[in-house]
Amino acid sequence: MNRPIATASLDDPLYYLKNFETVVRWVREHHGDLLTSDERALIDRLLDLPQPARALLVRLVMRSGERFRQSKLNYPELGAPVDEALDALAAAGWVENDPELDIEALFDALTVAECRNALGAWLAESPLPRSASKKAMLAHCRELTPEPRRFSHWWPQTDDRLVALHHMALFDRIRLMFFGNLRQSWPDFVLVELGHHRYETVPFTPDSRAFQSRDDVDRYLAMQACRDRLEAGESPDTIWPDVPPRNANPWLESRRGRLLMELGRQADRSGEAELALRAWGESGHREARLRQLRLLERLKRPEEAWAVARDAVDDPRGDGEARGLERLLKRLAKKLDQTPPLAPRRPPIPEQTLVLPKPEAMSVEWAALEHLSQERAPVCYVENTLINGLFGLLCWPALFAPLPGAFFHPFHLAPADLHREDFVQRRQALFDDCLAALDGGDYKDRIRDNWRAKQGLSSAFVHWPVLTEPVLEMALACIPAAHLKLLFQRLLRDLREHRSGLPDLIRFVPDDTTYEMIEVKGPGDRLQDHQIRWLEFCLEHGLPVSVCYVRWSEAE
Repeated sequence: MNRPIATASLDDPLYYLKNFETVVRWVREHHGDLLTSDERALIDRLLDLPQPARALLVRLVMRSGERFRQSKLNYPELGAPVDEALDALAAAGWVENDPELDIEALFDALTVAECRNALGAWLAESPLPRSASKKAMLAHCRELTPEPRRFSHWWPQTDDRLVALHHMALFDRIRLMFFGNLRQSWPDFVLVELGHHRYETVPFTPDSRAFQSRDDVDRYLAMQACRDRLEAGESPDTIWPDVPPRNANPWLESRRGRLLMELGRQADRSGEAELALRAWGESGHREARLRQLRLLERLKRPEEAWAVARDAVDDPRGDGEARGLERLLKRLAKKLDQTPPLAPRRPPIPEQTLVLPKPEAMSVEWAALEHLSQERAPVCYVENTLINGLFGLLCWPALFAPLPGAFFHPFHLAPADLHREDFVQRRQALFDDCLAALDGGDYKDRIRDNWRAKQGLSSAFVHWPVLTEPVLEMALACIPAAHLKLLFQRLLRDLREHRSGLPDLIRFVPDDTTYEMIEVKGPGDRLQDHQIRWLEFCLEHGLPVSVCYVRWSEAE
């Protein structure tokens, strides 16, 4: 079930075909039970096609639309004429020759000059200015209500050939089961050199699949259809009845929460307030509840908002919601003559100002680094990479655990559910075990061992060029385990938000086994909210941080 997967070099002119077939074979092997017998037979027939036909089929699948003119297909790497490859595809049922088109599809296939040529007789019966645009010409022809007909009947004088691609629904289903989403297109995968990066090997078993049944796949596709309709501008109230009900699959339920979040947003914009409240109330998305509360506030229903907010404040969905609830409860308390919850006291942030000559080709962070760095107290520019990297190395087993919905194929930088609301909860015992090492003495060995064993493997947390061995060793020597545990625990509270906003620089003092994290701000720059929250967290827990404001001496 976990044989090494083949990758193609970009030097091979048919590399895209090999990558595409990698996807198809992976899905055929690991998700074959979620395909119908007809779909499995189609895949087998695809792989049995002559190579030129398979390569052309991949090219068509990667292109937009489902109708193609032979004159627009120019792929010399096929090793055979395009018409022969099309004949093979037509004989096998992958394309249809000379399909029937309505007037809109015809205009989509032709240029404006070709439309005039093909529809000359139509236009002669009902004259249209020669300068008319293609849009105007289509509107004019649409009023004549022509019946659909084959391409060769629309334009009998052409020697071009039009084909329609079949079975795109199967290709979309394959793409979904491989990527775990429909956001990534075929070119995202088949037009890259898969062997350029190295990836962690994660066991892939039936139990670790996100899709446990064909119904799971159908449910995802139904939700995607709802999202597509929203993006096309359809009214949310007509889409709402088609949103699938709650499901026991937590991965799919997270996707449903995102759909409801967007449906509520669109309903709010179109004035459908009650629908927006209902959608946000059913959504578990981290932003949905706060939007629901703000809408209740705008609707002048403070009592309802107060009741929901008072319950929410005890279990906020991240720091962003916690701050939003704090401000909202303060406003509602005034309207309802209630006592607002006490706002936490926040420590002042230490700061210093440096006046430096403006460098010609150096960022403000590097200018501050060069000024602050000393032989016995070196300063490193790490920004978000150091703490994230140490976390990624210590918690590698938890991050790459083969849980359902985490990994869909062998080319993941991180679990696919990394930013999902229940990411940590599903791995709580694994993360607890990793962080427990910080209470003993073996955490350094764990981090060092993973740094060596995983060197160069792609990771969303470990940026290998920055996390060099000297930086790693200084960090392990100077940052106490208790501080690392606090930092990692905050990361785990909201990995989407907390992976950024950490200070730019870190100063190590190896002789004293101490350190200081320093945020650098240049002229006109200011602290962002997520940076302030990191600084305040560190100060509240006794971690050494400060802000360094840089001014250029020329300006003064």
